[in-house]
Amino acid sequence: MIKRLEAGLAAHGLSLLGGFAPEPEDGVPGDPATLLLVGNVGSAIYPHLQAAPERHGPHPLDRWTRRVVVEVAAPLGAACLFPFDGPPFFPFQRWAVRADGRFSASPLGLLIHERYGLWTALRAALLLDHAVDLPRSEARGSPCPACAGRPCLSACPVGAFQPGRYQVTACRGHLGTLSGQDCMMGGCLARRACPVGREHAYDRAHAAFHMRAFRAGGG
Repeated sequence: MIKRLEAGLAAHGLSLLGGFAPEPEDGVPGDPATLLLVGNVGSAIYPHLQAAPERHGPHPLDRWTRRVVVEVAAPLGAACLFPFDGPPFFPFQRWAVRADGRFSASPLGLLIHERYGLWTALRAALLLDHAVDLPRSEARGSPCPACAGRPCLSACPVGAFQPGRYQVTACRGHLGTLSGQDCMMGGCLARRACPVGREHAYDRAHAAFHMRAFRAGGG
């Protein structure tokens, strides 16, 4: 079943990013036996989104994600949850750490994957009423403590990333300036400064898509 699911997701540029058997404290609705996390790695999804009818109109990525994931999940009888549904919002970041020990918190507040770095995004969760054996590789732990100089923390031109706080207004305002066009067109400089998983970094068109949505007040 897992290989069939992975193939169905891969046909749309999506990936299976782990799973777990939920406990009451995980905040998973209902009483599923298994939660599976779906997301993207790098820019694999972007060509599919650009070719989809959802590319026109508001919230194209959310609408495309819902359609595609529901279609892939239907043969499994899986219920679907999405991080953009709410409030209240589901604790997707906590689920990711639970689902795959290769995720951990980064100094930027984003999740970092020990292989893919900051270039993954959580798109959906699938809930199954039966247990699934998931292959798990040995986690090496967060790469951040051993990172020399932590360049992500000094790369932001407006110092938007402070200990325990993200200055969203300063970040968004910078994107409208001439000096902010590098971030606007190529993606967040702080994110790009991370040395982990650089081969999975978003391409410029994909990065600019997200930055336009962020500047407009979206995700």
